[in-house]
Amino acid sequence: MNWQQAQKDFRNYLQIERGLSKNSVENYSLDISKLINHLLAHHITVSPLNISSEILQAFVYEIAKEVNARSQSRIISGLKSFFNYLIFEGERRDNPMDLIESPKTGRKLPDTLSIGEIDQLIDAIDLGKAEGERNRSIIETLYGCGLRVSEVIDLKLSDLYFKEGFIKVTGKGNKERFVPIGEVTQEYLTAYIENSRNRVPIKKTASDIVFLNRRGNKLTRAMIFTIVKNLALAADLGKNISPHTFRHSFATHLLENGADLRSIQQMLGHESITTTEIYMHVDKTHLRGVMLEYHPRSKF
Repeated sequence: MNWQQAQKDFRNYLQIERGLSKNSVENYSLDISKLINHLLAHHITVSPLNISSEILQAFVYEIAKEVNARSQSRIISGLKSFFNYLIFEGERRDNPMDLIESPKTGRKLPDTLSIGEIDQLIDAIDLGKAEGERNRSIIETLYGCGLRVSEVIDLKLSDLYFKEGFIKVTGKGNKERFVPIGEVTQEYLTAYIENSRNRVPIKKTASDIVFLNRRGNKLTRAMIFTIVKNLALAADLGKNISPHTFRHSFATHLLENGADLRSIQQMLGHESITTTEIYMHVDKTHLRGVMLEYHPRSKF
């Protein structure tokens, strides 16, 4: 088995059997490509089936000079998954990455926006432009429902259950969940769908997609990032934000206003409550408030 075949088989496994998103599959594949390039650059001839921990350790030392600890840790994790796949397929008996430790990175706290800053961004949208209503409804959906970028661009008209107050979202691993949608977000989405969206020549393949570009096709991830970056500049926000910032803000504001972690976990589509717990950093007064309200020894 050569590297190219092993990489191709691993991609198919991740996509078909694990049901990972296209972006996740690409990231895993990129980790293997970096290792392959390292082997070629150093004229190392070895197959995925007999590569040693020593060779992999040398690769890790090299990438440590080029990327930060967080990226290094992600690459190590990706390669561990690759060799675990080979074990699963019966191609290897051991994982040569087992003895290689990831660097300690700590937990990066998410960037958030205040309610005032989100209003500032919304106010900066030029509704006189053809894409104005669309961009406003995109921002409102990112913040109002806490969606990932991929979930926004894949959102369908048939996923909108406004009467019931929910939207159906397809998240990581093609897992579906229902997310509550507030009246404000519903109003802006309805205005966009009934007005601006109908003014573009909608492609047949995108007839059920909510957010469209001016050619009537589905938006790309890159386009959503560009919309957010340009909007931050127009609002003179003074912050470097991304679409994910609105998802962080969604969770943070829910927590600050008394929502429980389990409910936030379900709305975000986190598989583990540990992932959701990162938002506990934001408002330590929330913890004190819970203790004062519910613990029998909090007051005389």
